[in-house]
Amino acid sequence: MSNKVLQLKKGADRRLKQGHLWVYSNEVDASNGGLKQFQPGEQAGVVSHSGKPLGTALVNPNALICGRLISRSASQLMDKSLIVHRLKIALSLRQQAFEKPFYRLVFGDSDGLPGLVVDRFGDTCVAQISSYGMELLKSELIEAIEKVIKPTTLIFRNDGKMREVEGLESYTETVFGEETESVQLEENGVLFSAPVLKGQKTGWFYDHRMSRARLAPYVKGKRVLDVFSYVGGWGVQAAAFGAESVTCVDASEYALDYVDENAKLNGVSEKVSCIQGDAFAACRELRDMREKFDVVIIDPPAFIPRRRDIKAGEQAYQRINQLAMRLLEKDGVLVSASCSMHLQRERLTEIIRATGRQTDRFVQIIEQGHQGADHPIIPAIPETEYLKACFARVLPSF
Repeated sequence: MSNKVLQLKKGADRRLKQGHLWVYSNEVDASNGGLKQFQPGEQAGVVSHSGKPLGTALVNPNALICGRLISRSASQLMDKSLIVHRLKIALSLRQQAFEKPFYRLVFGDSDGLPGLVVDRFGDTCVAQISSYGMELLKSELIEAIEKVIKPTTLIFRNDGKMREVEGLESYTETVFGEETESVQLEENGVLFSAPVLKGQKTGWFYDHRMSRARLAPYVKGKRVLDVFSYVGGWGVQAAAFGAESVTCVDASEYALDYVDENAKLNGVSEKVSCIQGDAFAACRELRDMREKFDVVIIDPPAFIPRRRDIKAGEQAYQRINQLAMRLLEKDGVLVSASCSMHLQRERLTEIIRATGRQTDRFVQIIEQGHQGADHPIIPAIPETEYLKACFARVLPSF
């Protein structure tokens, strides 16, 4: 533990007192050395302007989020012992919520391990570090995962965008176990192969698990279009749930190869077809061909990665939802998903409402989806609640 302290400006402790865990660089008092005294990844005490202890943080003086609280104690150190403790607490929640060992084991700040994500695929763990402080604790983290989870394989996919923000290099590493390009998982009773070495993020997205389960009553015997399909998380499950046919659209040929593989794993290859190309262009082409589907699923990447992208991102959500509605049968179901933290749930609902009026359709919101228990939300940190999905019944206008 550093003897230095991160002192805040007057009034800048309000959010922390309310339960938030982040310190922004413009909240730090520069009069006592400020951020210049710290090296990236140092652990230091955080104090209010009056000197009252607020906790201990991992500090990166070069990042906008320059402090990430790891404890409300001014003397608590993030070490192997604490990582083991936090992993055990995280594991107990996942074991309570899920019958099988396929889940997000660690969800960063929400599990008291800021800048760390760990996804579990049975005996394989895939971790992603996105904070300087956690990178310096990598060896302790490896030992803690070995002790608590005892996986046969541990992979680091340390190539996320946040690493560049933190001043960290990107790399992928198999720490121990056999290097494998893909692993198997089970979600909602459906089998998948996930590309953990070359796929997106850790290779799989567990966050929409609950919403994908809710597809079942809407897709049986139906024609389904899965846009931004990635490796078929939505589409292959729809086929397994009894859809008549499923068309998956994605820009990545590599991802669509996994759609084919995952369809074979579940014996639904004859139902699943793929279109490789830009999602917007593919939807326009399907529209021009007068194709219609009973269920259209759109689960795009984050169109609003930063607050300054809100306007352009909302326009992109509006365009893709409009294209999706035009591809629906007269009595169809639209599943409109978003992983953009900066798109509020109410705003997504408003986009669907406005799109319904633009296309002269009557829209009913019949279900709303949220992230699962392996992505716990901290009430004081809105950023931890990022996922949303709207199930909308789309009818001819009354």
